Amino acid sequence: MNEPPRYLGLSGLAKRAGITTGTARRYSTEDRLPTPDVIIGNGPRAVRGWSRRTVDDWLARRPGRGARTDRRA
Repeated sequence: MNEPPRYLGLSGLAKRAGITTGTARRYSTEDRLPTPDVIIGNGPRAVRGWSRRTVDDWLARRPGRGARTDRRA
């Protein structure tokens, strides 16, 4: 039998990214997280999940620590 795919929740995403869960929550409200690969449930209590690959791709494209995101090149 095949194993079902595994996804990271918000705290798993935060841990993989090296940020706190609080920062990940803030990024979520600011639409700064990648699009989730899966959403379980409906409404405000829906749970989002990200594959490790999605998180790694997001981290590779993310500005470095302290980078100004309000300036354009």
